[in-house]
Amino acid sequence: MGEKNEKEKEKKNSKKQKHQHPNEQTPKSSSDFTFKPISDVKGLRFGGQFIVKSFTIRRARPLELLKLLSLQPTTKNFTSTTAYLPTNFTILAHHAWHTLTLGLGTKKSKVVLFVFESENMKIGIDRVWPMEIPLGEVNKKLIRGLNGCEMARFKFRKGCITFYVYAVRRIGNLGFNCAEDLRLILQSVVELKDFFDHTAMLAMPNQRSINYTAEVQQMGMAH
Repeated sequence: MGEKNEKEKEKKNSKKQKHQHPNEQTPKSSSDFTFKPISDVKGLRFGGQFIVKSFTIRRARPLELLKLLSLQPTTKNFTSTTAYLPTNFTILAHHAWHTLTLGLGTKKSKVVLFVFESENMKIGIDRVWPMEIPLGEVNKKLIRGLNGCEMARFKFRKGCITFYVYAVRRIGNLGFNCAEDLRLILQSVVELKDFFDHTAMLAMPNQRSINYTAEVQQMGMAH
């Protein structure tokens, strides 16, 4: 009987480890990051709701990223990282879609972070990438569009927001120069509490306008 009980306990423990909740994940060391060719890297998941693909995300400012990750401005500037947040149009559209479908439509938003192996790499790619882009084009234009690169992908569900984190380096490079930035971002996302609504995003300075443009932003700041 004693042996049976011990075996049952072992089975339960192994099941618990297999079904570990994404929010309980611990950041891996830089040597454990699994980089793959971009053709093999998973993109964003949309489920069966086609309309969600047309919702837009916009490039975030460094302070907005820190605020979203609940980090102090003195923590780090993350000069190697480009983040895309849902526009307030997307946030409102999510809520409207959920209402129109009588609760069947998703209210969840996506945040996408790209951590590059160097600041110079980020600067060069930022010049090419758009400031605002539909979610449905992220896979084709951002992820698959990085020729000569490979990525490691991390996904975290945090209530109504799903975080996708991509580490990006050139093919043939060993290690990851900005591993500390990646480790801190992953650790911060893991420690975040679930978002039950989009209040945190709607409160951000650049969410004052539906269309994220410099002109409208300046008008918002002036008023």
